[in-house]
Amino acid sequence: MDSSDKLFNRQRSLHQILGGSFVADVVLWRRKDVTVGILVVTLFAWVVFERSGYTLLSLVSSVFFLLFAILFLWSKSAAILNRPAPPLPHLYLSEEMVNEAAYFIRNHINMILSVSEDIALGKDTNMYVKVSAGLMLVSVVGGLTDFLTLGYTSLVIVLTVPALYEKYEDQVDAYVLMAYRKLWLLYRKFDAVCVNKVSRLSLEKKKLS
Repeated sequence: MDSSDKLFNRQRSLHQILGGSFVADVVLWRRKDVTVGILVVTLFAWVVFERSGYTLLSLVSSVFFLLFAILFLWSKSAAILNRPAPPLPHLYLSEEMVNEAAYFIRNHINMILSVSEDIALGKDTNMYVKVSAGLMLVSVVGGLTDFLTLGYTSLVIVLTVPALYEKYEDQVDAYVLMAYRKLWLLYRKFDAVCVNKVSRLSLEKKKLS
């Protein structure tokens, strides 16, 4: 499919747009074990929070307390009984993973700040309309559900919609562009019939006055 037949006339792949790094691999299910693990863990956390009444701080504290207590007693008993210590992996965060995460976060924060500056200075009306519509949508959805459910639902959307879009990219682009062109034609007709008529009426009133 030619770039003119793609959304926003883009020439890069979705993987490249998402940064082409570990995060993009996870979002697009190129590391299925990590993606499935994130979905399972977040589903478990959501069920625990919704059903148990725990808060995030109390749950995290309880889990770490129980984990450290088990490992501590295991280590002490193993030393006394001459048994092997707990099979813990080496806990280490590589510099490469930190740099990739920081690069991804920095790029998106800079993009958000740049868009915010353009909106605040009145440079991008279209973006202002899009952002306003998005914030209104978030406000409406937030009024219908709690933050935890909204966060889990958003994570599921982030980890499923881009992957489905990449799989059916050509078909989605074709239908969306077709709908966009039809809406644009309707807008042109509305502009020609209504907006121009209002402009002519206002000019006639000014001339009469």
